[in-house]
Amino acid sequence: MTNTPCFAAQSAATPLGPFTIERRDPGPNDVQMDILYCGVCHSDLHLARNEWQNTEYPIVPGHEIIGRVVNVGKQVKSFNAGDLAAVGCMVDSCRTCEDCKDGLEQYCQTGATFTYNSPDQYTGKRTYGGYSTQIVVNKDFVLHVSEKLDPAAAAPLLCAGITTYSPLRHWNVSKGDKVGIVGLGGLGHMGVKIAHAMGANVVLFTTSPGKTADAKRLGADEVIISKNPAEMQKHASSFDFILNTVAAPHNLDAYLELLKRDGTLCLVGLPEHPHPAPDAGNLIFKRRQLVGSLIGGIKETQEMLDFCARHNINSNIEIIPIQKINEAYERMLNKDVKYRFVIDMASLK
Repeated sequence: MTNTPCFAAQSAATPLGPFTIERRDPGPNDVQMDILYCGVCHSDLHLARNEWQNTEYPIVPGHEIIGRVVNVGKQVKSFNAGDLAAVGCMVDSCRTCEDCKDGLEQYCQTGATFTYNSPDQYTGKRTYGGYSTQIVVNKDFVLHVSEKLDPAAAAPLLCAGITTYSPLRHWNVSKGDKVGIVGLGGLGHMGVKIAHAMGANVVLFTTSPGKTADAKRLGADEVIISKNPAEMQKHASSFDFILNTVAAPHNLDAYLELLKRDGTLCLVGLPEHPHPAPDAGNLIFKRRQLVGSLIGGIKETQEMLDFCARHNINSNIEIIPIQKINEAYERMLNKDVKYRFVIDMASLK
């Protein structure tokens, strides 16, 4: 075991602060990484403050991890010391259920092992995340990162990137499709960039007129102010696919009505309270689909990283030292970031 500096929350009511955890020694199938950067996801805040009522303390958040390999087990052939590598939202799964065999470990029928706050089969404790100086992960859940990518700006790809890439890919978004992205936050700005790179005609939905210029700079062809009914109505029955990234309850019918026959509205934002129930007629009379999507499997996450390297896609970030994480949480709640915080883990060493 190796003593590893980190930042942890000791309870739902206390701020994150310096702590020390034990990382296991690398086994024959493990990759050991020094963590360079870790993105800050809204899930980190939810879990640190026990807002989903399943947190076990102490908790070390962080599942958008970019690092350098420093050691590999004797059975590891796919990574070498010095490689730029990544760890996302999962560090293991059962490997045997139908979902795992299909490369969809995020839907593992016995429950994926998430990067933090999950039972750790190796230590018998809980998994600890990327707000730390190093991590040890089974090789099958470690990802290759192209040197073409900015390592700091690539960190949020491990959650925000795959969360938006996976549904766009699964529902076959392609050149010429009319695709809507609801919300221009940490997820939404990645959705705009990825859909644009796929060749779609990208339309950003926002309640804030002040985001129009930014959305177009990121790749949106058009911006719709969603609280303007007349502006929304002009686009009735015209979208092939709409990706809804907003994590607050709202009227889904306003977006269902914009879909063509056989169009799809996909939810990736998880609100604390349920959305109002949609009108079944909006689904039935145009054979529309209301669906959801959860991150992506390991194979697809690697595909996403390679896609982003080819298209020069990174997240728009603000780099912070770990000592400012509590301030960053408050700013994130106030939407005071464009569009993702990333921790420079050198600040912990």
